[in-house]
Amino acid sequence: MRKNDIERWLPLSIGEAEIRGWDEFDVILFTGDAYIDHPSFSAAVIGRVLESEGIRIGIVPQPNWQDDLRDFKKLGKPKLFFGVSAGNMDSMVNHYTAFKRLRSDDAYTPGGRSGARPDHSTIVYTKILKKLYPDVPVVIGGVEASMRRLAHYDYWSNRVEPPILISSDADMLVYGMGEQPVRELCSLLLKGIPFSSLTTVPQTAVCQDISKKVPQSRGWITKYLPSYEEVRSDKKNFSEAFVTFEKESNKIDAARLVQRAGDINVIINPPSGVMTTEEADKGFDLPYTRLPHPKYNRKPPIPAYEMIKYSVNIHRGCFGGCSFCAIAAHQGKHIVSRSEESVLREVDLIGKMPGFNGVISDIGGPSANMYRMNGIDLNRCATCSRPSCIWPSVCSNLDVSHKPILNLYRRIRKVEGVKRFFIGSGIRYDLLLRSFNRRAGKPEDQYLEEVIRHHVSGRFKVAPEHTEIDVVNAMRKTSFDYFKELAGKFRTITARYRLRYELVPYFISSHPGCTVEHMAKLALETKRMGLLLVQVQDFTPTPMTLSTTIYYTGYNPYSGKKVPVARDEKDKRRQNRFFFWYKKENARELRNELSRSGLQNISRELFSGKR
Repeated sequence: MRKNDIERWLPLSIGEAEIRGWDEFDVILFTGDAYIDHPSFSAAVIGRVLESEGIRIGIVPQPNWQDDLRDFKKLGKPKLFFGVSAGNMDSMVNHYTAFKRLRSDDAYTPGGRSGARPDHSTIVYTKILKKLYPDVPVVIGGVEASMRRLAHYDYWSNRVEPPILISSDADMLVYGMGEQPVRELCSLLLKGIPFSSLTTVPQTAVCQDISKKVPQSRGWITKYLPSYEEVRSDKKNFSEAFVTFEKESNKIDAARLVQRAGDINVIINPPSGVMTTEEADKGFDLPYTRLPHPKYNRKPPIPAYEMIKYSVNIHRGCFGGCSFCAIAAHQGKHIVSRSEESVLREVDLIGKMPGFNGVISDIGGPSANMYRMNGIDLNRCATCSRPSCIWPSVCSNLDVSHKPILNLYRRIRKVEGVKRFFIGSGIRYDLLLRSFNRRAGKPEDQYLEEVIRHHVSGRFKVAPEHTEIDVVNAMRKTSFDYFKELAGKFRTITARYRLRYELVPYFISSHPGCTVEHMAKLALETKRMGLLLVQVQDFTPTPMTLSTTIYYTGYNPYSGKKVPVARDEKDKRRQNRFFFWYKKENARELRNELSRSGLQNISRELFSGKR
């Protein structure tokens, strides 16, 4: 590599900054991930967005927090602020399984090596920076900070924690996808406005002494939540705070939320407006190298990068509203889609990458087939607090046409050098079925057929999550009957084209509302369908989701009804074991469990006859 080639990446050292002619940084970003200059990695996105605004950016990936802290000192003081993120994943989800067992790997580290970041990375990094540079503002962001912006239940400590601004001593929090608020923040700072005055930037949170009046701005409505002390001591208050948070998170015109913690008010400003296609294109068209920084050239591959290096993200956001999912609370419920031209430019770039073999691993997003689906009348969406646009039924104001995504797929298939591309993201198959989506028609039939015919690598993966109606209702998912209908269509299409493909469903055990009886029925139902399950997981309570609220409180905050919850590790393992009823080592324990539960009829059928 020529010396000047290093300028293609954002600098990680003083030497790399000097090559650019810089003698200081405006913003220094700390991240728990390795630095990969790709639009799927948060530090690269924020770094490139600010670089495009003329901001001098430095990045410190995976700093060592256990030595003399040289990594926190090596770039010096930034002119504007430090930015801190745990990385693309919550550090606790990254570190621990649903059974609270320490994971042995980290996909965002060379070689998948574990231990390159601390638990609660955002808090650890921020406290170190505030100790070393008490006069420099620290802005936190990313999934970990975003989903802890209010008092929240922490599964790993089994207690209610205060808003992360309080725990970390940070000066500001940017929640959600941070391009718009960070751009506005830097613009105001460069105009000479003091950081301490920036209390009304949309999509940010700040702390303020309770003796001060909450600043009035932009005509925002302000809603006061139960305090941290109140939600910590009373589960009804916890539920009330969550319901308000979720409803406001789903609106375009949301209220500002204020939650007191001790003598401090944590002020959560409403989100920035929904990104336009032009704004999304601008972000994705920035000059990413799409490669790990050269510092990793002699290190083992980074698994997360290997997974996505030949993939393309075509949209953000998800209106599915699943109870256990944090995507909408972070990325937003409203879909932000790129233009076809922007997507095709990225496909063309991938085609020129070293080692590209003509196969794109994924053209997708949080849900693969929500591209270009938005409210028909956005005025109705402005104050709509409905958490899902498709559960329990499809909203009449939602454009559910698959024509735009079909057109995009067909154009990509014509790109020279692309032999094939797959859909690796999850597909909301219920949108394709007339029995569920009354507006489904020929485009939806064509979509399913084209995906199976052209874009499946051998396994067509979808996520019914459970077979039992009580459980899928608790998940805000649709009936398993729709999966059965999909399975029939899948068999018809694969037979027509003589494709030897497999339909692979994803399932979750131990979700609130799920019992041993539900899991036994799931095992029997999937046996009857000839399915041997492999894509399964046990429910992990993550901050600020409905499922986690139910897990912690024991009842649904909307209905007030009690919900059975498997909290004990033995109970969780007992449920999880039903996925693997077909393994000989599980048979005896499952038979005993079914007998204790009075489910001998299920036991007889489950363990009799051929699979």
